[in-house]
Amino acid sequence: VVAGANNLKVELKDGKQYDGTTYGVDTLTDLAIVKIDATGLPAATIGDSDGLKVGELVVAIGSPLGTFSNSVTSGIVSAVGRHIQTDGGDLRNLIQTDAAINPGNSGGPLLDSTGAVIGVNTAMAQDASGIGFAIPVNIARPLMRQALAGEQLQRPYIGIHYTQIDAQKAADEKLPVEQGAIVQADPNSNDPAVVADGPAARGGVQEGDIVTKINDQAVDTLHPLDAVLSQFSPGDTVTLTILRDGKQQTVKVTLGVRPAGLN
Repeated sequence: VVAGANNLKVELKDGKQYDGTTYGVDTLTDLAIVKIDATGLPAATIGDSDGLKVGELVVAIGSPLGTFSNSVTSGIVSAVGRHIQTDGGDLRNLIQTDAAINPGNSGGPLLDSTGAVIGVNTAMAQDASGIGFAIPVNIARPLMRQALAGEQLQRPYIGIHYTQIDAQKAADEKLPVEQGAIVQADPNSNDPAVVADGPAARGGVQEGDIVTKINDQAVDTLHPLDAVLSQFSPGDTVTLTILRDGKQQTVKVTLGVRPAGLN
């Protein structure tokens, strides 16, 4: 929404307007942070998108078509973990909702039934109705922390290629678990399973390891590895629970900065 803008105006519900500046942009998740010079403003409560369940009530707020300011629509969580392709690239691990989202809603909040922000509205399906998407707030949270600390917006990097495990893959490859992420090379590229001298390599991760947990969060179809990692910042040290040769062990990995241009 802010890409290419020469100037920005932020208008509050009471009609007050402020000049805005783009603090930073994260193209990986289609998120930007706009800063205004103001104090004493009310703020919405930030919720927890990890606990969302399909069928849960949600509310979307925005300015559809750039005309109908502060419009509120309601619906449910239709699905989580969605992957879509947009003009700006792939967006992963999105919340799908049937709350009406139209052009002009992007950047507006998706709220749960308590009024807590659990997502940022970002896209809608062009050839359908009732199919909208929001970025989970837990993916946006590290960027908020960086901005509040006056830091550059950066995404974490672990330096592995992996494949998410499901029941079919586990059966096909005779894996010991039906959930997790197996560290393996990309058959469609020359990318190695573990990037040499990358964060995972320095932490002792090896090709063939199956990551089953990051800290206390299980890695599964609802919580894929990239979505869990996106909730951390570069420099954070995480504990990976892995299966290696059928035996469980833990390794510590200090996350790096995601290289520019990496999808």
